[in-house]
Amino acid sequence: MENKKGENIVLIDLQDIAIFADYFVICSGNTDRTIQALVDTAIDQVKKEYKINARVEGRSEDGWMLVDYGDIILHIFSPQRRDYYRLEELWSNGKILLHVQ
Repeated sequence: MENKKGENIVLIDLQDIAIFADYFVICSGNTDRTIQALVDTAIDQVKKEYKINARVEGRSEDGWMLVDYGDIILHIFSPQRRDYYRLEELWSNGKILLHVQ
């Protein structure tokens, strides 16, 4: 994510508090193009390394995209949307395993 200009990357362990996913990865992209590039890179890398297909929701133009791998859900936001949805606050009972500024 860092290589494609992803910012403020957070990995949250939800195993003990959510039944629909084990981990959230949350990341910001400053432009529509950056958000789309982050999503495309994640899809390509995971498919190449782990042979796992993703389900994608949202549009980069809307400032939010979700890549669902089942147990791991990747959220990529514009800074404004991230501030609006505040997932880190909503899931604050989860354990932050990684935070890259």
